[in-house]
Amino acid sequence: MIQHYFSIAFALGLSLVVFSKGVAQELRAYAVYNSKGKQVDFGTMSEKLLKADVVLFGELHNNPICHWLQLEFSKVALESDKPIAFGAEMFERDDQLVLDEYLSETVPLKFLTQDAKTWPNFETDYLPLLDLARDAQRPFIATNVPRRYASLVSKKRKEALDSLSAEAKQMIAPLPFEVTINDPGYIDMREMMGLHNMGTGIDALIEAQALKDYTMSWNIFTNLPSDGLFIHFNGSFHSQNFGGIYNYLKALDKKLKVSVIATVEAEGTDLAFDEEWKGLGDFVIVVSGDMTKTH
Repeated sequence: MIQHYFSIAFALGLSLVVFSKGVAQELRAYAVYNSKGKQVDFGTMSEKLLKADVVLFGELHNNPICHWLQLEFSKVALESDKPIAFGAEMFERDDQLVLDEYLSETVPLKFLTQDAKTWPNFETDYLPLLDLARDAQRPFIATNVPRRYASLVSKKRKEALDSLSAEAKQMIAPLPFEVTINDPGYIDMREMMGLHNMGTGIDALIEAQALKDYTMSWNIFTNLPSDGLFIHFNGSFHSQNFGGIYNYLKALDKKLKVSVIATVEAEGTDLAFDEEWKGLGDFVIVVSGDMTKTH
């Protein structure tokens, strides 16, 4: 009888082991690596980022893990002794008035979503960041150029900005501006668009992208808190490989300590580091390609 029960238990135990190996593997939501591909934890990353003047938190716009980590890092930063300011690509300069009115609780949310050019995933992904800044009474800067001016450049080149009114030019960083030579992001754009036979239109599209990066960098730079930290949220493309916004910030002040987070998407649930990601940023966040998208 005892042998009979032992046999049942053994058989049951064996089946559990097989079951465990089949489906009970650990699933991680993200992994963080330094620029050389060594895995680090969120706390280590946060501690090092707090030593910067500016953190460019590059995201994948529709990935919820990116937005969660942005929120958690912002909470850590607000708990530090440093004055904190926030800013984002997702808000354009002419959104600043209603953005400030919402942050000061002068107007309710419905007016912000009605009057600002909020993105489809605003309420799930960006509103929590705004509310965090509001509750902490910290500034949140609309850093991006109004899209109508980027569109103008994409069609008529950057010289078309010269004909804008003085009021319109206040929405843009000081003119004229130049496309950063050998910027890795713009080189990638040229190669990618060349494959699609874009012809001379490539230069105009790169100038429009550069206008965004230049304007975002200017609005970060002119809103830096004294002895503090500016946390900027932008698409990873705008700052990875230490290009785009990063290059324009360094042109404004080469001594500025600017840290870059790049976010990449892995295939499936394997979050192992790919050698191609080396140097994308001071830290590289890897998220699963299977993750549900927010829009």
